[in-house]
Amino acid sequence: QVQVVESGGGLVQPGGSLRLSCTASGFTFSSSAMSWYRQAPGKEREKVAGISTIGGITNYADAVKGRFTISRDNGKNTVYLQMNNLKPEDTAVYYCFVLRFGSWGQGTQVTVSS
Repeated sequence: QVQVVESGGGLVQPGGSLRLSCTASGFTFSSSAMSWYRQAPGKEREKVAGISTIGGITNYADAVKGRFTISRDNGKNTVYLQMNNLKPEDTAVYYCFVLRFGSWGQGTQVTVSS
């Protein structure tokens, strides 16, 4: 059974940084591309960033390019999202997605506010 757990969210001031972590289990972690999505109140869930199985290929939404970095450590079954220069519009619940199985985590709240 695939399990996905996100952590690292919280309240941060504009311009600040957070690092989200997503640990997955129940499958061979290195076999699946991984993605981060987010959903703000009243809005649809949107893809923020994706990373290939061994991390050689990444992609980002235009809104976060140059500020967010996705990475993975296959030895720790974990994918990260480093978020810098955060803006109030980044406020959302952030979800981790396992592409191979279509599995989601429970989400972690990120709030950017002064």
